[in-house]
Amino acid sequence: MLSLATAKRLREAGLNWQPAELDFFAVPLPDLDEHIFVVSSITVMAEPIQKQLALTFHGVTEWALDHVWAGEAIWLPSEEQLREAIEERLIGQPDSALTLTTTPLGYRCDLHRHGQTHSFADFEASEAYAAALLQLLVSN
Repeated sequence: MLSLATAKRLREAGLNWQPAELDFFAVPLPDLDEHIFVVSSITVMAEPIQKQLALTFHGVTEWALDHVWAGEAIWLPSEEQLREAIEERLIGQPDSALTLTTTPLGYRCDLHRHGQTHSFADFEASEAYAAALLQLLVSN
C-alpha cells in the first residue's frame, strides 16, 4: 500500500480525489494518521453535508468521529488507480509508454514520453507508479 507521505505529495502536486467505494484514505489528525480507512457502504460513506462532500463514519468505533470533510482526508490510491491516473495523462501523447517490471529489489516503472524515458524504482509497485505520476503532475 502507498505510504501516507507519498499520498500527501501526490495531493500537494494536484492529484484530485472523488471518493468511491473501496477507496483507502487516512485522516490527518493526532492519533488517527496511522489508521487506514476504506470507503464502504457499511462503515464509511461519502455523502454531502451542508453542500460539502464528507466521509461519514457509521457503526461502533473506539473514538468519537462522526465525519471528516473529504478535502481533509488523504487518499491512498491503489496500484491500479495510480496506473490509471498515469495512463489518463498519456492518452493522446504520441510515442508515450508505461511499463512496470520486476527487479531483484522490487519494481521499476518506466515512463516514456517526449522522446525521453524516466525510471522509478521501489520495493513497492505502488510507490514506483506514484513516483512516475508525481513526475507527470509536476511537469505539466
